[in-house]
Parts: sequence; structure tokens; C-alpha cells
Amino acid sequence: MAISQRQVQKLQQTLSPQQIQMIKLLELPAMLLEQRVKQEIEENIVLDEDERPAAEEEQERISMDEYMQQDDTPSYKSRINNFSRDEKQRPLNLSEGRSLQEYLVEQIGYRTLSPRDKAVAEFIIGSIDEDGYLRRDMESVSDDVAFSLGIEVSVEHLEELLGIIHQLEPAGIGARDLRECLLLQMASRKMDSPTKRLAHKIIEHHFEEFVKKHYEKLIARLGVSEDEFREAIEEIRRLSPKPGNLYSEGGVDTTPYIIPDFTLDYHDGQFSLSLNSYNIPELRINRRYVDMMQSMVAADGTVAESNREAVQFVKSKIDSAKWFISAIKQRHDTLMRTMQEILEFQKEYFKDGDKSKLRPMILKDIADRTGLDVSTISRVVNSKYVQTHFGIILLKSLFSEAMQTESGESVSSYEIKTILQNCIDEEDKRHPLTDEVLMNILNDKGYCIARRTVAKYREMLGIPVARLRKQI
Repeated sequence: MAISQRQVQKLQQTLSPQQIQMIKLLELPAMLLEQRVKQEIEENIVLDEDERPAAEEEQERISMDEYMQQDDTPSYKSRINNFSRDEKQRPLNLSEGRSLQEYLVEQIGYRTLSPRDKAVAEFIIGSIDEDGYLRRDMESVSDDVAFSLGIEVSVEHLEELLGIIHQLEPAGIGARDLRECLLLQMASRKMDSPTKRLAHKIIEHHFEEFVKKHYEKLIARLGVSEDEFREAIEEIRRLSPKPGNLYSEGGVDTTPYIIPDFTLDYHDGQFSLSLNSYNIPELRINRRYVDMMQSMVAADGTVAESNREAVQFVKSKIDSAKWFISAIKQRHDTLMRTMQEILEFQKEYFKDGDKSKLRPMILKDIADRTGLDVSTISRVVNSKYVQTHFGIILLKSLFSEAMQTESGESVSSYEIKTILQNCIDEEDKRHPLTDEVLMNILNDKGYCIARRTVAKYREMLGIPVARLRKQI
């Protein structure tokens, strides 16, 4: 095949580095933006954190020595708290609590184990996850011990060491599954009542039926009354399905700390919207590098050969800093513009937080109002929160699809979810409502909805199927 060369004209869209940077900054919530700004300050030498107010910049010409010479106050009185000259400020060392693994290793230290068994036991403890479960089979643990510690250990001996770990606190630690976890917790308690013995029997011999809530079959098989069975179920519910959460001295904080991106106040019928930028530092370009570059450029605009590389380096850093500062300002304007339109669209909801007042709203509605692209609106509302007088709200949760009623009126899916939640809350727990029955109830109320949509909304609300909601 002969090699040929030809000219082709085509139209394509490409993103500049500045646009890519802006898109990435737009997606970041307040906490990650603070980290990103500090990272940029570390990487770009010409970018500084502007910590001084503008009024203080005029006073920087007066040196501290000149100021002290004009004051008749003795020097020892100007020291804070009258510290002596030889007194040094010592750092305050803060220590966290022990982790779950450290707590278990400490307990293993009190057991009479050989150094070899202790090392293997500590390796098993290291394989326990934050929920307190050992989710690996013993053969894999045996292979890892041989590879990492150089110790050949049989599966049977690992089971013996795991049995010792099962005796540690908190109860249920190191279990392979939920059934074993509950049995370990029951074994740590005294079986001093018929209710506890019945609960232990249910978990040990009838766990599958208990999980599937086949309560009538269990009552008949065990030969107990409904009251006795109900008391045994309550005893089982007192156990923890995640024993790792029972230890909290230095454990993982399962509750995420949310920093809202917007603050919305409502007072005397007026809204006040602001962007949360408290921890985000103000940025400025260090004038020292600008003056340095200008000093290396001649009056006619030429640069000496020896200074050309330095000038190009400083210029690239200054341009990068300008782009970053501009992207931060553009992010601020885009976020405020979008949030203002969301506020106008959902004004009735933001007055008191009643979800029934949420209007159907999709990303395109806000995109049409702001003149921005739908993808930009999606990036703005992703992982962003607004703090209101009735709580902190995830922006993405304000968007909902519209549903048509028999009269042709558009209602939010939140309204249907509220009705669905109320129906399930008021149902007879002995005979919970199926998705088919819930569909008929909603259709009778004028909401045209299919059974699969009911199942979808029920799952979004975190409500299990009717069989798993059954109670005695």
C-alpha cells in the first residue's frame, strides 16, 4: 500500500487547560477546595495567602523598631503575659485513643502464648475489619502468614487462635458471619432466663427462618407462645450486628463531618444567601517575583541570555497563579448564580423546610434559568450542601422528577414518597402492605404510578419488602 498525504478539514471542540482547571474546581466541595488551594500555594512559589486586610498594607512601611522607639513604655511590659526571656513555648502534644486493633493486641498480651502464636494472633487481628468481622477464609490467612511472617501454621491451629480472639472484648469480635457474631455475644452473657435460652436456640438452630421472618413456622416448631417468642426477639435485637462499633475510644468516626458550601438565613420574610469561604484563604501574587522579573527585562523589552530561563520560569508561574485566582472567582460566581436560581425555584420550601412544598425540579430547569450547561449545574450541585434554619440540606436531594396526577397536575416525587412512608408507618405489622397494595392506594389517591415505581421509591426510602417488615 502506497503512503499518501492529504489535508482534512474537520470541526472539533477541545478544552483548554484553564477550562479543565475550572471544571475540576467547580466539582470540589468546601472542605476539598480548602485543601486544593493550600496545595496550589505549596506548588506555586508566586502564589501567597493574603492574610492581611487592605488597611494594614498602608502601615507596613513603619517598622517595629521605629514604632518601639516612639513609645516610652518599658520593653518588659510589651511582652504578652510578662514571659521571661529564657522561657520557651513548649508544644502541646495531643494523643488519640487506641484503635480497635491496638486494643485487641493489648488484650492478647495478657494471654499465655508463645512468641510464635502471639505473632500469628496479631496477624489475625490485623485482618479484622472496622466492623469487627474476619471476612477471610483460614486457608488464605495461612498462606499470608507463611508469606509475610515466614511461619508455617495449619488451618486447625489458626482456628484455635481465632477461638482465643473470640474471647476478647468487645464481644463478637473476629466473627466470620452474623450468626457467629450473635452467638458469641450470647455466649458472653449468662443464660439465666428462659427468654435468653430461647433466643440462643433461635440463633443457633433456626437462624435462616429467623432472618427470613418466618415467625409463624418458628412459633409452631418451637412450641412457644407469641409473647415468649416476642420477648426472645427483643433479646436478640439488643445484640450488635457490628461488634467493632462497640469500641469507640480510638475507632473510626462513622459520622462524616459536613461543611456546608452555602449559608441561607431566613428572617422577617427575607432570604440572605452567602457562600461559605471561611476556611478558604484569599490569594494574591507575590510582588517580589513580579519586581524580580521586571528588573531582568530591559527598557526596550529584551532579556539577556543569562536571564531568559529565569524570566520564562517566573512568567509561567505568574500566569498559572492568575489563572488559578480567576478560576476561584469564576467558581464563586457560578455557585452563587446557580444557588440563587435554586432558591427562587424552591422559595416556598426554604421558608419552613416542608418537603411537600418541593416543586418538581430537574437539572435542565436550573440550566435554562442560569444560561449554563446541564453538566455545569450537575457539577455545582454534586456533593454540595446548604445550611438553612431547619438543617443542612444536600443540594442534589432538592431535585426530583415530576409525576402526573389524574387531573393532569404535576407533583414532586417527594410528595409520593411522603404518602408511601405514611402508609407503611400506619400499616398492620402483622400483615404489612405489599407493593401491589401500595400501588392501589396511590392510584386511588389520584397518583398514576406503577408497581415497579413503588418498589423503586420504597428502596430509595430504605424500606424493606413486606415480608421483612413483618412483626409479631
